[in-house]
Amino acid sequence: MASINLIEAFQEFKDAENIDRPTMMKVVEDVFKTLLRKKFGSDENFDVIVNAEKGDLEIIRRRMIVEDGEVQDPLAEIEYREAVKIEPDFEVGEELYEEVNIYDFGRRAILAAKQTLASRIGDLKKNVLVKKYSDRIGDIISAEIYQVWKKEVLMLDEEGNELILPKSEQIPQDYFKKGENIRAVVKKVDLKNNSPVIILSRTSPEFLAKLLEIEVPEIFDGLITIRKIVREPGERAKVAVESFDDRIDPVGACVGMKGSRIHGIVRELKNENIDVINFTSNIQLLIQRSLTPSKISYMNLDNDKKHAEVYLKADQVSLAIGRRGVNIKLACELTGYDIDVYRENEGQEEEFDIDLEEFSDEIEPWVIDEFRRIGCDTARSILNLTAEELERRTDLEKETIADVRRVLQEEFERE
Repeated sequence: MASINLIEAFQEFKDAENIDRPTMMKVVEDVFKTLLRKKFGSDENFDVIVNAEKGDLEIIRRRMIVEDGEVQDPLAEIEYREAVKIEPDFEVGEELYEEVNIYDFGRRAILAAKQTLASRIGDLKKNVLVKKYSDRIGDIISAEIYQVWKKEVLMLDEEGNELILPKSEQIPQDYFKKGENIRAVVKKVDLKNNSPVIILSRTSPEFLAKLLEIEVPEIFDGLITIRKIVREPGERAKVAVESFDDRIDPVGACVGMKGSRIHGIVRELKNENIDVINFTSNIQLLIQRSLTPSKISYMNLDNDKKHAEVYLKADQVSLAIGRRGVNIKLACELTGYDIDVYRENEGQEEEFDIDLEEFSDEIEPWVIDEFRRIGCDTARSILNLTAEELERRTDLEKETIADVRRVLQEEFERE
């Protein structure tokens, strides 16, 4: 019996383990039926039999035995005198089954079949990979770092498939080493030069949502719903959550006892501050909660223009704005309102005040800038805070703060 072993002749068959066997057998059958059509003009009277377990292939030719000289279709019929040469017991009217030796096709045809099969298997593997990861978009996966480049990181999953984590999808504080395992969310599947490219992300809000789902069973079970997540990767995130079960405190459940649940997520996100707030349809209350950790005195809302004017005490302004304006930016994204922050006028004693710029001859510009960073741009706004509070919220030395407070206080005493 002449046969060909596919595992030896077509190495790609070995690598196609993630392709289901019926599909694989159909591809092999199609390739060899193409070969038969090229050699005989038709594949109607041929059976291609693939043994998927052993990797064996047989091609069987079927022809009807007819009287000598009565052959009308050479592909479907064979003369009696030719049939008895193969097997003497044959009779007219019987069907002759004969195995076709694969090597009869010729070396060039076999080589072409190998190339075609390799190409088809390659396409199948690509389709399987695309489907696998298209179904997993938005899911967290863990993969091993294989190569770290300037603009992206190459990772391998458990099956050796290549995954890409672009620089734009990395948290700014991320630092990767070859061989370590990291978690990321599947963002999208692209096709580049007809090859699938799986893009991962660690900056996507979905990444934080999935981490919360893993850490908080109530979210996984559907008892708590995440209404919206906004992030400034590596800096701060705000998560609005809601529960339809009055017995569950959604914020408390997400944070955990002494922050036990949220701490793991914060470490994963490179110390990103995460504000978890109760979602509400009351926009005024939502704005108030979104500007946490600051405390609002009062606000004016323009619902038509989706604009809010928020008034706070002097020591709360910098908290509302946040470092590099991140806190107020995220609050705007979370609520969908443009929010402007103003310092509240606290009384007559504050009517007379002096801008810090007036002291530029006695206070160095970088010191003034540091006070402005925390929302203190006037003399009284600094004096209203204790030295300890100023030391805690700025990067200034205790002596520098004492000198500034002395200069400002003396100016008011002169007035």
